[in-house]
Amino acid sequence: MLIQPDETILVTGATGFIGLSVVRTLLKRGFRNLRLLVRSYRRPAALEEIVSRHRGARIEVFHGDLLSPEDCLGAAKDASVVYHLAVEKGEKSFAYLFMNSVLTTRNLLEACVAQRRLRRFVNVSSFAVYTNCEKPLGKVLDELCPVEQDPMRRGDPYCFAKLKQDEIVMEYGRKHAIPYVIIRPGVVYGPGSNGITGRVGIGTFGVFLHLGGPNQVPLTYVDNCADAIVLAGLSEGADGEAFNVVDDDLPSSRKLLQLYKKNVKHFRSVYIPRAVSYLLTCIWEDYSHWSRGQLPPLFNRKIWHAYWKGSRYSNAKMKNLGWTPQISTADGLIRYFESCREQV
Repeated sequence: MLIQPDETILVTGATGFIGLSVVRTLLKRGFRNLRLLVRSYRRPAALEEIVSRHRGARIEVFHGDLLSPEDCLGAAKDASVVYHLAVEKGEKSFAYLFMNSVLTTRNLLEACVAQRRLRRFVNVSSFAVYTNCEKPLGKVLDELCPVEQDPMRRGDPYCFAKLKQDEIVMEYGRKHAIPYVIIRPGVVYGPGSNGITGRVGIGTFGVFLHLGGPNQVPLTYVDNCADAIVLAGLSEGADGEAFNVVDDDLPSSRKLLQLYKKNVKHFRSVYIPRAVSYLLTCIWEDYSHWSRGQLPPLFNRKIWHAYWKGSRYSNAKMKNLGWTPQISTADGLIRYFESCREQV
């Protein structure tokens, strides 16, 4: 174990979908000194419940903004491990996500450098950073696969922001000896997340276009994902490594769509075969280029390769660290569908 149970742990994004589960996991493992960085002064009911159930732990709710270097210094004070999960849910432009992902991460890293007592910085990234352009159809996507080299051309602000966030974490690792780990979850799901991931398809013009077909969907149940994130922050010998997080027994896109329709609600969908979806994407991208942006390049070859080309996924590296999904995909989907039905 990298740290003792009474050492200070900072969790950013602690009230988010994954963040709340990370907090619960840390408390379940016996860690008693948690600082939870939140922006809003209104505590969600789920956080209040966690605090009330663990009166014996020191749970400090720290109100601050990662864009403020002073707030970052206060949040990082005496922290031995930082779990950085903060995600901005507002505007989705390149500039906005850069500011609220990269600049905020830089401020937090600077605060950690000033403290000089950090044992591990866990940066939660995403599968979105990977590119499949050079990888043959159906091959395994693992931590050795290349990341996107031209995110601006992909036109995905989230991919761009996460790539730049990873890069600045690695830069601080090289220049300032910040001990870091990068965690890249697949599609995180569970109670509290609703709707169908874009890896299955997209809803447009009143019809759901099913683009995934036989492709595996890289699901990870939120509690399984939180277990992996926490473990990465506590394990010896993981510094400088990246770990993908996906569960076992991954369903195909077709199977997931069928189960969703059966267990949540039925709706009309049209299956677009892989070759046809690629052709349509090419036409869309080429027309967007020809019209000089009259049609936004929302669909392009890079996006198709990343989300709909088709891959298999490995969690072997995370398992070598000692992680095992505690919630099976079958049980996780039952809980997820139940939550979705409550929101319909």
